[in-house]
Amino acid sequence: MRTLYLCVVLFKERGICGKAEGRSMRLRHIAGSEDFVLQSDAAVREPARFRGRWKEDFFRNHAPIHIEIGMGKGRFLTELSLLHPEINFLGIERYDSVLMKAIQRRKRAEKEGADFSNLSFLSIDARLLPEVFSENEISRIYLNFSDPWPKTRQKNRRLTSPVFLRIYRSFLKAEGELRFKTDNEALFRYSLESISSSGWSLLEKTEDLHRDPVLSRGNVMTEYEKKFSERGNPIFALYARP
Repeated sequence: MRTLYLCVVLFKERGICGKAEGRSMRLRHIAGSEDFVLQSDAAVREPARFRGRWKEDFFRNHAPIHIEIGMGKGRFLTELSLLHPEINFLGIERYDSVLMKAIQRRKRAEKEGADFSNLSFLSIDARLLPEVFSENEISRIYLNFSDPWPKTRQKNRRLTSPVFLRIYRSFLKAEGELRFKTDNEALFRYSLESISSSGWSLLEKTEDLHRDPVLSRGNVMTEYEKKFSERGNPIFALYARP
């Protein structure tokens, strides 16, 4: 199976791909996780060499590419990739201790016969993605339960801030989509404003995803989403286009 790995040392300060309420930032570092990821065939090495040619030189097909930024332990993307073998998926997660969990999840599924030839992982800061993807290379971006960074001085760290929307615009297709889910209402409101002020088009929005008759269809839950939903918390979601 063709899978590669990138280990980026730059921009390793906290919090760009963290999960809601800083959960992944509180994750204790697991000794040996960096070596585990480096040695795994489920992660990408030197991805910049595929910039502009991910379909031709890496996946070796012409299927659309979808990415999840801040993929966590991989439940969402591993399930989604099995449901959609006609799509190429790349999971972005900067914390090796977290990425190791995703790789282990994938390995367990492979032992049971799962085919993940359409899924690979990257360990990289989201701000470096323009060095990995070229213009019009990505068809969809998933942001699931990103860290809300509630303090005003932290707003540029939010993955739906204008700073990051400019980054996404550099490689997302004009007809592509950003799909965002959160349990944090303040972050949802902020994201709606950011989408509007950045000149993006809002395609869909809901304040209770699991009760929405349209947007709930085909929804794949993340680890956090399942926990939040079981507590009775509504899930906010929006779809947008650059």
